[in-house]
Amino acid sequence: MDLTLQSEITLYPLSIREDKKHYIVEEPMSGDFFEMPAVCIDAIHLINQGEPLDKIERQLEAQYPEEEVALVGFIEQLVELGLVKEVDGEAVPVAKKRQSPSGFTWLPAGVGRFFFNPITTKFYIAIFCINLLLIIMNPQLLPAYQDLFLFDVMTFNMLLYMGISLLLIIMHEFGHILAVRSHDLPAALEVGRRLVFVVFQTDLTCAWQLAPEQRNKLYLAGICFEQVIVLIAFVIQLAVGEQTLISGVLALVVLDIFIKTIYQCCFYMKTDMYYLCENMTGSYNLMENGKQYLRKWIPFIKQDSTTETFAGEAKTVRLYALFYSIGLILTAGLFLFYFIPQIGYAYAQTLPELLDPTGNPLFWDAVVFVGQTFLLGGLFLYAWRKPGTS
Repeated sequence: MDLTLQSEITLYPLSIREDKKHYIVEEPMSGDFFEMPAVCIDAIHLINQGEPLDKIERQLEAQYPEEEVALVGFIEQLVELGLVKEVDGEAVPVAKKRQSPSGFTWLPAGVGRFFFNPITTKFYIAIFCINLLLIIMNPQLLPAYQDLFLFDVMTFNMLLYMGISLLLIIMHEFGHILAVRSHDLPAALEVGRRLVFVVFQTDLTCAWQLAPEQRNKLYLAGICFEQVIVLIAFVIQLAVGEQTLISGVLALVVLDIFIKTIYQCCFYMKTDMYYLCENMTGSYNLMENGKQYLRKWIPFIKQDSTTETFAGEAKTVRLYALFYSIGLILTAGLFLFYFIPQIGYAYAQTLPELLDPTGNPLFWDAVVFVGQTFLLGGLFLYAWRKPGTS
């Protein structure tokens, strides 16, 4: 279709709410959300009032002399976003599919508010501070890579760690779900990928219906639950001593949460902490804009013409680029102090067992462990090659 300043435009009903810096536009039929500056919102209002497009463009040029007003181009973008219903009386073909989650509505909102309310918010902050104090006063509580190896049989260690890790992931995501339900909004639990890691993730699309301050709680909910678990683990470890099976299992729990907490601070991935930072700054394309800023020094980053740094965001984008780089250093630290020593120790223990007689259980432990390594390596390669969340 040909769009001109003489075209007559009809938009779908839109819900518009002012945010920190700009506006959040919701298309209720699909549940999609978009961030737009004030000039775009005024254009939408004038279009809905039936004003001629050429008159709207002149009015916006006078009202926003510092902006480059190109109304036809803006309407073309609205068409691509599926927000235009008709052009010159002709329906614009678009498949409207509900994107927002609709699950967990069976969970009472009161249960969510029991765990997430103004009082518990202060409670979670206090728990985080107590955990830091306990580590300072008892350095032995700080996890070490050896905590992974609770048994002599490596297969038992891997199975125990995978079971604990899966349970903790579910509890982390259930924190997000309860936080969403505390606002009587639906949620959905999905399986996704960040880099080579397969992850569970809670769809927080409905969070855009809330004020920015309320969204912070949703992003931090999983970490809050983890801090409660860490405090319980620390208290029991101090009570029962180090040389017990219970203490060893709890040390493994702390190790898993510690690694995941560091992982949350790797801002080159869209983790909970990334979304918190994005929400607090009001710059909702930090990663995309930060990558384009880093292209000056890292040429292999692809050019992205779909993202744009809004006025006043340049300083925030530069700061994010710094944290993006720090995230890479943190990842390197995890590999240097945890993953590589763990892999080295595991292979040093199991490879010699391949020389044992086949009747020795440790021989089959080594076979299973090495086979598991090849399986996980294949899954990582598959995940790396397959498009997904990064």
